[in-house]
Amino acid sequence: MKWKTHRSYTPEEVLAAGGTTAFGLKNQKRKSEALKALKNAPPIEPFSDEEWAKLMDEVARDK
Repeated sequence: MKWKTHRSYTPEEVLAAGGTTAFGLKNQKRKSEALKALKNAPPIEPFSDEEWAKLMDEVARDK
């Protein structure tokens, strides 16, 4: 399946790549790029300010 700008992958494809970490590394996905994409998302924000702060705290702890 392909979305506007990103190809989506099935769980089987992710597992075949060696799991989520290996899959992310093989696809050169970096946290900073993901954060930049989230910050530049369209103005329709699905998260409240409180939820956004909680998510950013979780991301910071996962570094």
